[in-house]
Amino acid sequence: MQRDDVLVGIVEKFAHSGWDLIAGPAQDWLDGLGAGDEISSLTETLIAAVEQADVECGSCGCEFDPLYKEFLAQVRGA
Repeated sequence: MQRDDVLVGIVEKFAHSGWDLIAGPAQDWLDGLGAGDEISSLTETLIAAVEQADVECGSCGCEFDPLYKEFLAQVRGA
């Protein structure tokens, strides 16, 4: 699986999370990606949302905890 496939899979999970903090920005990013839109501003919005989610919930033990960190590593090219 390519890095982009992993990234899209993570963002799809965020979009279906039911948590407004990350679900909305994640769906916007996916919609922009599918439409071929310029997604740099959508990416920045999603990064900010995921960073906030990691602060608020990044160590609660839920399935999303490692995904926040993986997403951030993927978008930062780590």
